Amino acid sequence: MKQTHLIMIVADQLRWDVLGKGYTPNIDAIAAEGITFDRAYCASPLCGPARGALFTGLCPNTNGSRINPWFAADAASGCVHQGIPHLYGMMEASGRECIHSGKQHLFTEGGKLEDDPASQTRWLSTERSYQEFLAHAGRRAPGGPRFRTPVPEMAGGRHTRLCNYSNAETGCYEEGPAYYFDGYFTDRALLGLRERDPGRPLFLSAMFLAPHPPLDIPEPWYSSVTPEEVHLPDNVGRWYAYQSPLQMYNLTGVVGSRYTREQWKESWRVYLGLVRLLDDCVGRLLEELRRQGIYDDCLIVFTSDHGEMLGSHRLFQKMCMYEESARVPLFLRLPGGAHAGRHVTSTVSHLDVLPTLCHYLDLPAPACEGRSLVPLIEEGAAWDGRDVFIQFDGNGALGNFQRCVVRDAYKLIADIFKDEVYFELYDTASDPQETRNLLFEESVPVLARSMLQSLLEHMKVTHDDIRIPLTDLDAFVENYRDLAAKQGVCI
Repeated sequence: MKQTHLIMIVADQLRWDVLGKGYTPNIDAIAAEGITFDRAYCASPLCGPARGALFTGLCPNTNGSRINPWFAADAASGCVHQGIPHLYGMMEASGRECIHSGKQHLFTEGGKLEDDPASQTRWLSTERSYQEFLAHAGRRAPGGPRFRTPVPEMAGGRHTRLCNYSNAETGCYEEGPAYYFDGYFTDRALLGLRERDPGRPLFLSAMFLAPHPPLDIPEPWYSSVTPEEVHLPDNVGRWYAYQSPLQMYNLTGVVGSRYTREQWKESWRVYLGLVRLLDDCVGRLLEELRRQGIYDDCLIVFTSDHGEMLGSHRLFQKMCMYEESARVPLFLRLPGGAHAGRHVTSTVSHLDVLPTLCHYLDLPAPACEGRSLVPLIEEGAAWDGRDVFIQFDGNGALGNFQRCVVRDAYKLIADIFKDEVYFELYDTASDPQETRNLLFEESVPVLARSMLQSLLEHMKVTHDDIRIPLTDLDAFVENYRDLAAKQGVCI
């Protein structure tokens, strides 16, 4: 009986809309040989919470990982609760040879997974081991002071501190590919594949950093995209009349609003080069699987933890609910290429991945808030009117909050800062770049009230400790219509 190997490939901060444009032939091949989920969303547009949800099938409110646990005051809100099953533990228990290489942002109350003496995963590389590798080689890490911008961040919801976070500046990393994040991660993953036990089924967790900033990348990728090749989406560098002004209290607006549309072209040029670097790394892994003769026996998942604004709505990084940030690529290539080329148009969530993997790996699924995607894959079924929920609770600290519900093509966003809430409603079918907040274009639609009620019920069921300060949509529109009109339409 053939063994099914699980290959989990996760990019970081990859926009779904840059794939299939000629920059990513290897990733596109996974899609062509598998199932494409055309409308997939992360559970939170932030690294740690996104991975916590992806690997547990539970939303951040339920599993406990709501922010990145960088600072002690709020760190408890950044870790998956002890006792909650996650993909690594399940793969170890299934008898697979488990190999991890790359970014490790599944944080648990028990501490870092790679420090657990009981872990049976081979932690071939992490961000920590990468820093040790550079120090031993006497090489600098990508980035530096020029690639970071001071940003105010509220700790514990009460005290403001100044933190330095990545910006959209660009540069050429002179140390070369072997010393770049993903060059190192790929080299270590290949070593693990070549040293694996061929008698055991495999679980490879390949967690790339690309195309996450800093946009300080090595040749030949730095020069691989010319300025003439860059065609910016219309919403890059533009702020819209009824876009939430509360985003100016967040990293997204603080950093993103300082760049002009012309300046964004250079950031896009280097970002696309970094996307090409990612694709080349993925190609090296796939080639090794083929060389070993196991490629056709692999269940391959490709996704990104979240997206990247990259100037859309004059915002940078993720941490918001627009399509560029919250929507993710999601491809599943089944062993033997079953159902190759199928497109699923129903709205799905990262929460749905774990129960789906359990089905195809013949493992019992733990309690999940996601739904198995198997009926959509094998029966061509569709989910009509299914609500997908997304949340954001701050970056390294609790303080900026957003809640979102997606229903078919419609998206309702509640942006919350301190005692204020700003609502946005978009039809992503007729307005894919989310430029028209429908709450201000017509009388508040019945659909918006229904979606808000669904969101409030979800928050209640998941024991959300955040309360939306105003839930009367008519009152919200009355409060903000004149203020928003005075700020102008587009800048």
